Amino acid sequence: MAIDFLPLSQALASQLTAWRRDFHSHPEIAFQEQRTAGMVADHLVQLGLEVQTGVGQTGVVGVLEGVQPGPTAMLRFDMDALPIHEETGLPFASQTAGKMHACGHDGHTAIGLGVATLLAGQQEQLAGRVKFVFQPAEEVAQGARAMIADGVMMAPVPDVMFGLHLWSQIPLGRAVVKAGPLWAAADRFALEIVGRGSHGAMPHQGIDAIAVAAYAIAQLQTIISRDRDPLEPAVLSIGTIRGGDAFNVLAERVQMSGTLRTFDPATRARIIERMHGLLAGVCAAHGASYDLTFRDYAPSVVNDVDATDHLRAAAASVLGEAAVADGPMMMVAEDVAEFLDRTPGCFFVLGAMPERRARSETGPSQEGERRASQEVEWRPEPHHSPRFDIDERALPLGAAILAQATMDWLRAPAASAGCE
Repeated sequence: MAIDFLPLSQALASQLTAWRRDFHSHPEIAFQEQRTAGMVADHLVQLGLEVQTGVGQTGVVGVLEGVQPGPTAMLRFDMDALPIHEETGLPFASQTAGKMHACGHDGHTAIGLGVATLLAGQQEQLAGRVKFVFQPAEEVAQGARAMIADGVMMAPVPDVMFGLHLWSQIPLGRAVVKAGPLWAAADRFALEIVGRGSHGAMPHQGIDAIAVAAYAIAQLQTIISRDRDPLEPAVLSIGTIRGGDAFNVLAERVQMSGTLRTFDPATRARIIERMHGLLAGVCAAHGASYDLTFRDYAPSVVNDVDATDHLRAAAASVLGEAAVADGPMMMVAEDVAEFLDRTPGCFFVLGAMPERRARSETGPSQEGERRASQEVEWRPEPHHSPRFDIDERALPLGAAILAQATMDWLRAPAASAGCE
């Protein structure tokens, strides 16, 4: 008999909200998710799952065994927060200065506990097993690899993987479910320009690393605007730059960091080669040198066609056919790609756009009224903003979709046929 998980999930809405707000109030950044992991493990144990902690340092894995033989479905939820000082003013705002859930991972963790609760309640109908993976350190693209190194993809080996990301820029009740490439591969790089220090009043005696860095930044942007095929998505951004110690001294060194986002490995290789070529040329022209290193690479998120079909059907059953879209691709990255590189699966995006907040009871200032009159369209705060928030009504929707997709996939003939 088919199970409709939406009303079951809606009945958990208050608990999902309470979990999310608790996690939000107590954010923990990469590999520090001790409290969060402890709460997750405790609830999974209460549900009767076989639980393993300390996977990938602070990750948690719970296995729910069905009463019937069958394949293994893996569900992944990230737990970490960001080193951001919260400015939302919410009553459940972060209680830890300089740390904040500004990307929805608090909601993901709550949804994961909700899915575990829903499926544990249907254990008698479950064929096979469900492996719940609560991952640390997604924001630094290290958690998935750490869990894989600790054997998360073994014993049992998953046959499919599902996951989600709440998104504040997509309206509540809508989802993006797309086969093939969804999110970009991400590189983090460090760049140092080395010149020669000198007195600021005698610049001819030195090599100004700041001036060379300025030329280098301008030239690097021409890779995207002039060297890359416009039909090949790519982004190259410098995020930090630091150099100099005094107002009257030419800086000898400038350190920069940035990110490269691509979908195609060949495009990535060409851009990296071009970066080296331009930097070598700029530095040679000024008598400087450079060092460029890449690290924390996460591959592109690529969804399996069959797994996506199952997820799309589940999303349509919860949200309605018209609310499920196919795209577009996005240049953001997610290390869930490490799991998808090793097993077929589908990672989807669920709308969680918050409602527009009312103005202060004291009323807007004259300047505020002027600005408001010029507004063309209200937009919610983007991810990684200190004022980021989500609509918590998305939580039961996400839990219902993942529970429905998992149960339906495990009970599908194609899935059962591959199991003894």
